[in-house]
Parts: sequence; structure tokens; C-alpha cells
Amino acid sequence: PGSQYAGKVEVVDIGIPASRGASVQTELLSRRWAQEHLPERPADAHKGTFGSVMVVAGSPRYTGAAYLSCTGAMRTGAGIVTLACGRSIHPILATKLTETTFELLDDKDGELTAQEAYSVLRAMQRGYECLLAGPGLGQSGYVQAFMKALLPGLTTEAPDGSNRGLRAVIIDADGLNNLAAVPGWPAMLKAPAILTPHPGEMAKLTGLSVAEVQADRLGMARKYAAEWNAVVLLKGAPTIVAAPDGRARINPFTNPVMATGGTGDVLAGAIAGFVAQGVEPFDAACLALYVSSQVGEMLRQEMGSAGMLAGDLAASLPRAMKDLRGEG
Repeated sequence: PGSQYAGKVEVVDIGIPASRGASVQTELLSRRWAQEHLPERPADAHKGTFGSVMVVAGSPRYTGAAYLSCTGAMRTGAGIVTLACGRSIHPILATKLTETTFELLDDKDGELTAQEAYSVLRAMQRGYECLLAGPGLGQSGYVQAFMKALLPGLTTEAPDGSNRGLRAVIIDADGLNNLAAVPGWPAMLKAPAILTPHPGEMAKLTGLSVAEVQADRLGMARKYAAEWNAVVLLKGAPTIVAAPDGRARINPFTNPVMATGGTGDVLAGAIAGFVAQGVEPFDAACLALYVSSQVGEMLRQEMGSAGMLAGDLAASLPRAMKDLRGEG
């Protein structure tokens, strides 16, 4: 909390040997780091070069979550994005998402069931590099059973024996809420996983109170990343990303303009987009966090500290990446 009393903070060289950096486990995300980790965009590329994302999202109450997460993946450069959603909400989303493909799933009053998890797993055999599950799915016994059936069936093996198998599964929002209700849920994570909880979701996953989570955010993210063998992106001020091996990176931005519904969906989609392009899961979570936060800073300068919408964030992701790459 004391950071709000600091002015502009700059990192400068004070003569510490670079070799000392090898032992550092906690880092502040920086512009230079983001520039070095943005995926390459070769001139002779095609859509297959940049990978494919399957997004499982949406329910009658939360169609926007599906739209925003798919848009986040597309705006960060994924080659193909497919939305797996219930048939009942497909007509709504088809009018908003003209660039995605769709995997239509049977639903019960708008909610996915365990049987449809197998439909998603069969679709994944077409060679998707990333799966994002959770935004706007709702919380019910149906969806809980869907997540229980889906996660253990994921595999990193490519169906055709190539190296284009699943690189990571991202579990966000209602995916996490439903997971937290399942005893022993970490054992269900068979593929590399990225979990993106806010403090309330983190409390559900750990069985702790929100106050306990907030009292030691860095320690909590690092502890449970190791315990769950997953990348943990713990949202908040500041957001922290922790890897299972003990590394942690802290976001330098805290920005009230981001405090609006749907920004987390965009972030989850952005992570998926970078994973699909070959960025390692821990780095992909950090890169999406930095780029989306950079957009927030740009839009605060343009629009002020209130009134930005999650759709504005998604639409401006390419601008931030253009700036980082020094294009144009």
C-alpha cells in the first residue's frame, strides 16, 4: 500500500554485476522484458504460424465474457480462435464475433454439462495449442461436472505426432469457482495450467479468507503455484504472477481505470493468444499482464481515470504491442 505515496519510480544501474541476477527469484516486470518476450511475426507467416485457441466460455447471463475473452486472444495475435459455447447463446455471440469459428455444444438452460466436455476434448484433437476455460460459464452442478470431466482428459500430446499439441490450459473466473468446489481438484490438472484468480477466487481455492490472501499476496501466489504445480496469476494491486519453480514477477502498474467488469476476461484471452504463439506459460501470463496494463496506462492518459470499458482494452491491445515493438 505504501507504493501509492511514491512518485515515478525508475530502475537504474548502480553497478550490481549481471551475474548476480541468476539467483533473483522475484522481479518487477519491465518494458525491456516485455519487448524481449513478444513473439516474432515473420513476414512469410500464415494463420497456422500463430497457433490456435479454443475458448470455452459464456452462459445466458454472461455472453459478454465469451466475447471479450475471444477478442483478447485475437487482438494479441492468435491465428485461429474457436469459441465452444452452448447452442442457446450461439445466435447472440455470432452477431458479435465474426472472426471466430464456433464449436456448438448442447446445454441445459444455457449451462454446459459433463457430456459436452467430451465434445470439447474431441474438438481439441484437431490440434489446438491452448485452451481457455471458464469466463462466464456460470456456477452450477452442471458446470462443475463439466470441469471435472474436461480437465483430466487434456493431454499435451499432439494427435498427429507433431509438436503442435496443447501447450497450456488457462482456467479463469467461473472455471476457478467451480473447481474450488471439487475436493482434491489440483490432481485434475494433467496439462500445464495457468490459474488467474482474483483474491475472492483465491480464497475459495485455498480455503482461506480474503484477508489472509491479501495479507501476503506474494507469499500466497508463490506457495500455491508450487503446491498446485501451476502458474498462478493473482490479480490485485499489484498483480503477481508466480511459477511452480519459485519465480515470481510483479506488475509495475496499479490503475483504477482497469477496475471495470470484463477486463479479466480480456486478460485471460490475451494470455491464451500468447500461449498459442509459442510463449511459455509463465512468460505468457506475465506478457499479457504487462501489455494489458500498458493499454490501461495509455487509455488513462487519453480518457481519464474512469469510463474505460473492457472492449476499449481489447481493441487497444495491438496499439500497445506496436509501441513495444517500435513499429510504424
